Amino acid sequence: MDLLEPLAVSFDHTTKTLAGVRADQLDGPTPCAEWDLRTLVGHVMAVATNMGHAARGEPLEPKLGDAPSPDDLAEAFRAVSDATLAAWAACDPGGVVDFGAGPMPVPIALAINLLDTTTHCWDVARASGQDASLPDDLAATVLGVCQGAVAEVIRPPRFGPAIAVGGDARPTDRLVAFLGRRP
Repeated sequence: MDLLEPLAVSFDHTTKTLAGVRADQLDGPTPCAEWDLRTLVGHVMAVATNMGHAARGEPLEPKLGDAPSPDDLAEAFRAVSDATLAAWAACDPGGVVDFGAGPMPVPIALAINLLDTTTHCWDVARASGQDASLPDDLAATVLGVCQGAVAEVIRPPRFGPAIAVGGDARPTDRLVAFLGRRP
């Protein structure tokens, strides 16, 4: 499964979502109980940054700071995500990268980048009072990746238990419910 296009869509959607975050919301709660919105946005930026470093074979940033200034969240993320997407596109799909979790095949690291960015985009939208709906194709693709990657043995503490949703649930709701978040 080629994940570059879904990652590009996720990066675009995350950029739009970050553009809707106001400065007065950064100290507020998020669906990630241990993080306020500032810390969550900092995490999103750090993951995108270090995934790009890993894909280019560069040393990782040991500790990245909080979110950039609220005036340039979207612009800062766009710059990082463009560089990261270009790095993944140039990366040997048969290669191995290490973004801090140990060496792993490129497709697995790329899937983790997609899962992390998309999930936390939803978290940022919820925390900032925006429409948290993801593009249907993106949510369905990420759910497919998750169902193959989020085994019950790795679910805790990264994800809560799956929450049941009705058969008519939208793809976004199915994805977040699978990851233990309340749609």
